Amino acid sequence: MKTLSQKLAPNGPKKILALDGGGIRGALSLGYLKHVEDILRKQHNNPKLLLSDYFDMIGGTSTGSIIATLLALGWEVDDIKDMYFKLGKKIFGKKYKWWKIFEIDDAFKAKYDHAALVEQLQNILGDTKLGDQEKIRTALVIVAKRADTNSVWPLNNHPKGKFYDSGHGNNKDIPLWQCVRASAAAPTYFLPQSIEVGGENGFAAFVDGGVSMANNPALQMLMVATLKGFPYHWPMGEDNILLVSIGTGMTRWKKMPKQITKSHLLNWAANLPDMFMQDASWQNQQVLQWMSNSPTAFEIDAEVTALGDDILSDEPGRKKGLISYLRYNLFIDTKDLNERFKPSKPFTEADVESLSAMDNAENCQQLYDLGFKAGEQEVRAVHFPAGFMV
Repeated sequence: MKTLSQKLAPNGPKKILALDGGGIRGALSLGYLKHVEDILRKQHNNPKLLLSDYFDMIGGTSTGSIIATLLALGWEVDDIKDMYFKLGKKIFGKKYKWWKIFEIDDAFKAKYDHAALVEQLQNILGDTKLGDQEKIRTALVIVAKRADTNSVWPLNNHPKGKFYDSGHGNNKDIPLWQCVRASAAAPTYFLPQSIEVGGENGFAAFVDGGVSMANNPALQMLMVATLKGFPYHWPMGEDNILLVSIGTGMTRWKKMPKQITKSHLLNWAANLPDMFMQDASWQNQQVLQWMSNSPTAFEIDAEVTALGDDILSDEPGRKKGLISYLRYNLFIDTKDLNERFKPSKPFTEADVESLSAMDNAENCQQLYDLGFKAGEQEVRAVHFPAGFMV
């Protein structure tokens, strides 16, 4: 297996795993990841193969950053699943009490007590830091949003990074639990996270990375891997980069025109974040489909369809993309779920509303099962070419 230094180096084919944000719906991602892990173990004839053995870069946003960090530390999917179910019930269990004097101020700022989230992350990640080259087995990218400068921060562990260990900042010394907490500081759910970033910046205030164009972090991670301003400098090419992106479930926007025209300010305020996040994810996916000849491509825009005839390439006239790209996700919608899985008890609108919530920890098992069933249908061994084997 490759060492961390070999994975960080620019030579050889590279594999990137990007995990979306979505609160407790990260359980759905784990269902997909179980199939990816199983397929790669069979492909390599190694029942103990870890996703950190296969992928050179693993990263995520919000809940995706929790799962990504554990994968990068060498956890198996089953172990993450067991931990995640317990974690979800604890961090989404204690709400602030508006009638308690000492919690009134925080109760108006966030729904849940962040102390439970901090405690659990500290228990799981201990004193491991972002720059721990012995414990972290892959390039790790944790996507957070710096609220005080309104900028996306892809915290990563490359020792040649500008902010890793220099006068600009000392990211290597940030505890992993703080990095993850920063990425998962979803506004209205948890209070922002303050981190000492060093250099001239001192302390920085972070909110959930999902409050940006990178709730789906796949495009951001590709930029980290390839742009000259970042330290990786991995070469583009269909045979050079395999980008695997996994979602946390999508909802369909079903509001009728009359409902929209009658909406008032509070309705718009409640719906705008979801609208922006969906738009950002669709845009990211469309750009990545444009850059690739993806076997998982699907129609996002009816006018340009799945972009099968519009592949960006450095070889004009050939259908060879700039990357290899896979996207796994499913719609959390009554029509889609019932037609796709044909359950004995059909999904109702109430079921879908509950499953779509980002903070209902009681849904962990059902969300995992949906991701597992969808992965059974979608994830294929041929999606992982021999040229990208370890």
